[in-house]
Amino acid sequence: MTNTPNWHRFETPDALAERFADDIAAALVDTISRRGCALLAVSGGKTPAKFFRALSSRKLPWADVTVVPVDERFVPTTSERSNEKLIRENLLINEAAQARFTPLFHQTPTPQEAADLAEQEVAQLSLPLDVVILGMGGDGHTASFFPDSPDLADVTDPQTEAKVRAVTAPSADEPRLTLTLSMLLEAPLIALHIEGEDKRALFEGVVDQPDPQQRPISAVLLHASRPLQIYWSPKQGEQS
Repeated sequence: MTNTPNWHRFETPDALAERFADDIAAALVDTISRRGCALLAVSGGKTPAKFFRALSSRKLPWADVTVVPVDERFVPTTSERSNEKLIRENLLINEAAQARFTPLFHQTPTPQEAADLAEQEVAQLSLPLDVVILGMGGDGHTASFFPDSPDLADVTDPQTEAKVRAVTAPSADEPRLTLTLSMLLEAPLIALHIEGEDKRALFEGVVDQPDPQQRPISAVLLHASRPLQIYWSPKQGEQS
């Protein structure tokens, strides 16, 4: 049985970005006040860039925040497809330049070796994650949980103790590294940022008939202990 998602609707991507930044900043401040630090996991693509820039200007104890990608492409950090590059150029600036960053990508011969290194580094963080921000592709994937991936069952197993996995999928342009579903589910706040009527229709279909194999974001809905927070605008801003 799924929790009913909580929708936050905005007329424009700009309005969404500003309010989303306010809400996430408040959550981080509250977390830091309670446990002295906060772990923020963020997704890539170009949709969150405006939100990242808004969040970067919010004043809070950024030195106590560690940012980690939800997933990453196995590409150099100089690549325009690198989520790390996106995060560094749009989030880890302004006030947020003081935040710490734990990457998933490592320059290794294979994605699996990079995943092993990332697993070790993520395990050393003050887990669990506090805030997770997800996106959703037109095929219903989130993080690097792809419907055509042979690794899907592994990375979406809510009981797995693994924190980071290497992933391949015919629909992905390159191998990926991703936090596992079990890692994401530990966060008390999980938000989904989507824009456009097509994404809303897709997600409402997921809510009506969740199927993790066909639309992997269903796994988040089915296993999350708290309602997913949806930040949505009918208009589209920057898109991936």
